[in-house]
Amino acid sequence: MTHRTTFALDEATARRLRQLSARWNVSQAEVVRRSLEQAEKTASEKPNPVALLRQLHEKGGGIDRETADKWITEVYEDRKHWRAS
Repeated sequence: MTHRTTFALDEATARRLRQLSARWNVSQAEVVRRSLEQAEKTASEKPNPVALLRQLHEKGGGIDRETADKWITEVYEDRKHWRAS
């Protein structure tokens, strides 16, 4: 069964939809169907926090210990003032 749906898109989104439709050589409706399917798959996958943390460390991301300690101290002091209010 086919359901006809009307919705409004901003110009940039409409252009992206047309471009994907042309690139994939499918209808715009098929682009929407595939996008929804991918969005559902992505949403159902739970991120592994340990794996994400490992990725961060492998990339060398984050901050050095001294900067982290300064930030923690600043947050702690700010929270003390906030609680006193």
